[in-house]
Formats: sequence, structure tokens, C-alpha cells
Amino acid sequence: MRSRRSIAVVPSIILAIAIAAAPILAQDAPATLFHDVRVFDGTRILAAQDVLVQSGRIAKIGPSLTAPAGAVTIDGRGKTLLPGLIDSHTHTFGDASKTALIFGVTTELDMFSDAAAARTARAEQAAGKATDRADLFSAGTLVTVPKGHGTEYGMTIPTITEPDSAQAFVDARIAEGSDYIKLVYDDGHTYGMSLPTLRKETMRAVIAAAHKRGKLAVVHIGDLAGARDAIDAGADGLVHLFVDREPDAEFGKFVAAHHAFVTPTLTVLMSITGVGGGATLITDTRLSPFLSKMDRTVLAQAFPTRPGTPPKSYEAAEKSIKQLRAAGVPILAGTDAGNPGTSHGAALHRELELLVKAGLTPTEALAAATSVPAKTFRLGDRGRIAKGMRADLVLVNGDPSVDITATRAIDGVWKQGVRTDRDSFAKAIVAANTAVGREPPGATSGVVSDFESGTTATTFGAGWSVTTDALANGKSESAMKVVNNGASGSAKSLEITGTISPALPYAWGGAMFSPGQQMMTPANLSSKKEVSFWAKGDGKTYRVMIFTEGKGYTPLMQDFVAGSEWKQYTFPFSAFNGIDGHDLMALMFVGGPQPGPFAFQIDDVRFR
Repeated sequence: MRSRRSIAVVPSIILAIAIAAAPILAQDAPATLFHDVRVFDGTRILAAQDVLVQSGRIAKIGPSLTAPAGAVTIDGRGKTLLPGLIDSHTHTFGDASKTALIFGVTTELDMFSDAAAARTARAEQAAGKATDRADLFSAGTLVTVPKGHGTEYGMTIPTITEPDSAQAFVDARIAEGSDYIKLVYDDGHTYGMSLPTLRKETMRAVIAAAHKRGKLAVVHIGDLAGARDAIDAGADGLVHLFVDREPDAEFGKFVAAHHAFVTPTLTVLMSITGVGGGATLITDTRLSPFLSKMDRTVLAQAFPTRPGTPPKSYEAAEKSIKQLRAAGVPILAGTDAGNPGTSHGAALHRELELLVKAGLTPTEALAAATSVPAKTFRLGDRGRIAKGMRADLVLVNGDPSVDITATRAIDGVWKQGVRTDRDSFAKAIVAANTAVGREPPGATSGVVSDFESGTTATTFGAGWSVTTDALANGKSESAMKVVNNGASGSAKSLEITGTISPALPYAWGGAMFSPGQQMMTPANLSSKKEVSFWAKGDGKTYRVMIFTEGKGYTPLMQDFVAGSEWKQYTFPFSAFNGIDGHDLMALMFVGGPQPGPFAFQIDDVRFR
């Protein structure tokens, strides 16, 4: 959720299982006729319908339609056709939107990520080149104060302190491409922390500035008092509920009177209270074939409890839901994917289940993930199954209007009429999962490279490669080459050079070693206890980063200074957030995020 999110500062390069082929354009997909299928049209169930899809749109709905020549016919008996699901609260980096699509999420409403990457995604969406991933709409850079929530992830982001800066600040976000404005009003005390946050008068001014430009303004809150302040300040919606205390008797009516909506994020609220919100998804056989080991790890995680943290109650959120529903407040399904207890796509199915347990009917929960967010966020071409709408569709076995967990029994996913290749995704998951648990051949000595051969050859693993933020649509550049002058009088070393671009706040560039037999697959190095290397360079501070499967999408980092003379550095695994090396995926030596040129050398890299 929230202030304690484990949001990655490097995109999800960790598991390269996305289908490599270029996305099929909607106009190139064959017409598809869903025959004799139960339809949830976004608000209600329609029995025994035919649905014809052509050129990425829904062409006709009705009984006994005739399929045009060359159309693919899908037998819908015993199945339900849903609009593509919309996750109304995510943090989307790297290939997360491709994973989301596998689980039927065809649109993600991002609440804080890189504005440049979001612009690129929208441009590709507009050009019809995003049929292989969920569409992305984004708040871009959130609205926070210096050292407030949102500034802790290694990104340098603009901040605001005074109300009179509100319009300029909002206009800058809109110029960056923000589809809506997200504010942080949370001092962290619910989580045992003390953080600066917006003053109410500044929050009110930012909301007014967003409305002046025709943009929705939504607010991250951490407690009941903050929720009431945000609604009173004119917020269009809350993007979390609260677990600090039960709602007062008038809370639901208060929100309704201000015509606001709420995205509860129950899955992550459960994780905040100490239980992995998505843990039950791991053993659901309808979903498990598509979950990577990393997804399983993160789904089972809960937020750590800090000493002195006040009591928290998940039941408070459930009671708030009952009030909001009774008052007629629009409720949207959102997961806060990117946090403990969640994963992109899969977690939305848990969110639907929790909404029903909190008092929504299954049909209302389905609407909370389709027509309600589409209407609320002014996405007029999706969220419903009706003539002329986008053919973003999910076909499931069974009837989720009776059993909400039937949304997990996915028979097929279509994005703009193009069917998603879920089978290839599942096969890639199996291949990646079976590679874990074995020490790589040749790793016994722990030596990675001493570069004396004059090449980047390694003793084990998939070798060295250049890595940059181009994976996240950044502009940084890097190169590596073996050069003369090694450590301890040796002949050779690896020179890493490049330029860090300011295009991304978390920019990076450097060299990466993959210890597994394929790039970015986990390797068991638990027989080792530390990583050691020599370095020299231009006197700047650089980072050694480790990725492990068990720590999700978060890079684990230590700094080192590449001075003018060779120096040996040794870091125990335990220094990288307590890892033991059993699932190590990558070792990286990088410059950034400070912009500008960089140059350093490394030598005698080894695990010991």
C-alpha cells in the first residue's frame, strides 16, 4: 500500500517469460464468435447469448448469430464471458502488465510509476501495439512533500510544500502525461513511522488545481481521520481504506454526500495487518500454473510490523465496505499490486473474493472490476460488453455471479479481439521453476571471472551482459570491455563505462552477471557466504546490486567507491537484506541514479 511498499526501483527484468513475438494488431485478428455463452455485460447477467467480435470490437450481441466466413467459433456452453478486468490500483514497472493480462486484467490504473514509461505505453496503446499486455493509465508522479511517502524508493521526484504552488505542480504533472492526479496524505503513524505529509490546505489546493484542468484527484490515506480530511478537501476518491480503527457510524453517508468513490485495496490491507493477502491464491490450481516462484513468494508476504506500531484491524475495512455499499458509494476493485501479498493480475481475483466476503454481491464485485472503474475513470470504450465496445474479454468456466472464485477458471483472454497465448506463458513458468534449487555446474570454486583470458568468459552461469534502464524506456547507455591493468598486478580487468540519462529518476547502467544457466533464472549459491571483487575508477560512488527470487522485484544494494587505486570489497550475503544465496538471480555493478558519464573497472569477481 502504502508507505511501506516494496516497490521496485528497477523494472521487472527478473523473469523473462513474456512472449517474444510482436503483438498482433487488432485488425489482423480473425473474427471470433462466442456461441451460446452466459454474458456478464458489466452490470447484469444475460443468458445464452452469441457475441461476435470483429476488428477488435464487439460487432453484435444476440441469440443465434451467424459467424462470418473465416471466423473462429468458441463454444460457450457452461461458461461466462466477462469484460476484461480492470485493476484500479497498481504500480506498474517492467513487464508487469504482460503478466496481468494472463490473469484476465486488460487494463491497469497505475497510481505511481515512471511518467516517461507510462507515456510510451500510452503511445503504443493508441497505435494498437499493446495487444500482448494490459493497457496502462497512470497518475505518473504522485503528489507528496519532501521526505514524504513516495520519496523513499531511490527516485528523485518533484515535491510540493505550499498551496500557492499547487496549480504549477499539477500542470507539470499533466505536461508529463498524468491521466489523473494522486496525492499522499499519510504521516505513517498507522505503521509505527513518522513521515512528513501534505497539509490539508495544500491537499485542498492541489485537488482544486486538478479539477480546474478537468482531472480526477485521488488520495492515498493511512487512517480514518485522513480519509475524512481528503473527502472534505474535495477528493474524487480514496485509493485505500484504513485499518487503524472502525469507521464512525456516519462515514459511508459522509463519502456518499461528497459524491466520492473508494478503491479499498483489501488484499494489501490484509497484508498490512500481518497476513499475506494473496497467500491462498498460491494453492488454487486454477491459477498456480501461471504463478512464478517469485509471484508465490510475494503473494505470501505480509508487511513487517515495526516496534511500537499501534493495533490494526482488517475488520475495520470490512465494516467500512458495508457502510459504503449501503450508502451507494461506488466501490472499485484494486490490489496495490507491487506490494507484499499481491501480484499483478492474480491478486485481483483475491480482491474480488474479499469484496464479496465484505458484503458485495458477486455481481457487484464483478462490476467493481469492470463497468464501475471504466465509468469512474472516464474510459468510455471498455468495462462493458456492448456493441461497439473494445473486445477486451475474459471467458471463464462456471458462473462467477454465483461463485465469485469462478473468475479464476479462465478459459481464454482476448485483448482487442486478439487471444492471449496463456499456454506458452505457463510452459515458460514451468521451465523457470524447475531450474531452481541446483548449484550451477562449475560454481564450486565460486570464481566468476578474473578476465585474464582477455574475454568476459565466466566459470559458471549465463555470463556477463550490459544492463541499462532502456528496459524501462530510459535513455542511459553503458558498455563493457576487457582492458589492461588488473587488480593485484594482474594483466586484465573489466571496464564498465557509460552515461546516465536524467530521463528516469531511478536511472542505471552497468554490467550484469547471471549465475543461472539462463539469464535471470535463479541459481543456488547457498554454499557461499559473500561476494568479493576489486574496483577502481573515477572516484565516484557506485552500486553492487543483487536480485533474488525470494525478495520479489526489489534490488538489494550496497555502495562502493571506485577510487584511483585498486581496492578489494567484500560484502556478506546477509548485508543484502539477510539473503542466503539459495535463489540468486543476478549480480550487477552499476552507475546511477545520478546523471552524467561514469567509468570504473572491476576484477576478480567471486563468491566465497
